[in-house]
Amino acid sequence: MVTLLLDQTQLEVVLSPVERAASFRRENLRIVRETIVKVQLTDDPWTWLRGVPGPGTHLPGLLAAGTWKGAATTDFVLLRRRRPSVVIDLEGDVEFQRLLFTTRNGLALTQALRLDVSEELVDVAEIAQTAPIPVVRGRQRPVIRPRPA
Repeated sequence: MVTLLLDQTQLEVVLSPVERAASFRRENLRIVRETIVKVQLTDDPWTWLRGVPGPGTHLPGLLAAGTWKGAATTDFVLLRRRRPSVVIDLEGDVEFQRLLFTTRNGLALTQALRLDVSEELVDVAEIAQTAPIPVVRGRQRPVIRPRPA
């Protein structure tokens, strides 16, 4: 899973060595914060894929990593199985129009982007923990127990 770092000017998506190899990418993704238009959380990221895989790795339903190119779009994708993911739409970025990646910190990312953060890069999970806005975890289902006879 990717690590997300955020400061006042940029979002950095830190890739592990395995993720770099799978996506055929040498460096981390650095996205100017002003180019982020929309952030969405999804449980089924495979429906968000558009275009055809470019340089990278694609095992349908298991792993999609690398660049996906459409008619007028270029997306960076790093998806693993059917896990919760984040879709980030960009406008004005030099390299990509959309980012799709699997992460546990999607909710923390959306909250951290709303806050004023420090000038140095900090993990979005840490930002969300120190935020005055409480992080709402998913609603727990009530436990249904049989009535005693």
